[in-house]
Amino acid sequence: MCAPAVILFSVFTICPFLTGLSVSFFKWDGYGSMSWNGILNYFYVFKDDVFWQAIKNTFAYAALVTVFKNIIALALAFVLVKKIPGRDYLRAGIYMPVMMSYVVIGILWTWIYNPTFGLLNAFLKAVGLEHLIVGWLSDSTYALVSVIWVDIWKWTGYHMVLYIAGLQAISKDYYEAASIDGASGWQKLRYITIPQLNSTIVVNVLMSVTGGLVSNYDIVHIMTDGGPFHATEVSATYILRTAFQYSNMGKANAMSMILFVMTFLFGFLQLKIMTKESSYD
Repeated sequence: MCAPAVILFSVFTICPFLTGLSVSFFKWDGYGSMSWNGILNYFYVFKDDVFWQAIKNTFAYAALVTVFKNIIALALAFVLVKKIPGRDYLRAGIYMPVMMSYVVIGILWTWIYNPTFGLLNAFLKAVGLEHLIVGWLSDSTYALVSVIWVDIWKWTGYHMVLYIAGLQAISKDYYEAASIDGASGWQKLRYITIPQLNSTIVVNVLMSVTGGLVSNYDIVHIMTDGGPFHATEVSATYILRTAFQYSNMGKANAMSMILFVMTFLFGFLQLKIMTKESSYD
């Protein structure tokens, strides 16, 4: 029964990974013959300042989207789990960006951020906040944050749905018993809601972190392509640029292996820390 899934995983994940690991030890432009390069590709990567800038941006990207997506999604879940007027429409509206492609969202927000006819700057002018107008995608100070916000906007609805499901699964008996004992709203949140949501929080945070580390190529490529001056360069964009624009497949695969190790260690440590409490049960 597991054979089809195992075969697909092997063909599309394990085999490409092993091939990439092998290529990382060769000098290859992707077309001609391959020549053995040993660990030189890794040596070149460690000396590449742009790569480490991309790694720094990648981890900043992952950290910010993880924090803000989960905070906003959890806050929305607390509101929309209740029976309020228009709840279903609000849920659908917030979830809708999840179903839109990165291409559509990237172009949409590039227009919104446009310094000439963009809606954001027009809104700031209309409310008398001209002093807040900046080059959202052209200024290296704000470009990465601007792209990060788009990712948060797209995926908050997805995490909100998971949090709503988690909240709905908590038995009301806990809250009734706590009310009888005179527990305050904060005590109910701290001692009932958050512990009962622990598994949902772990899943959401882990998905946010891994997505922020390895699934940010599309939105960055469409909106800024790593500019200005590598201010929004993330590991994925620089790896693909090295492979296909600079025709250095060996170095690009070495970068991929380093990113894999970093992501694996970071995800493993995060999972151990977040599930430490439940492991004692």
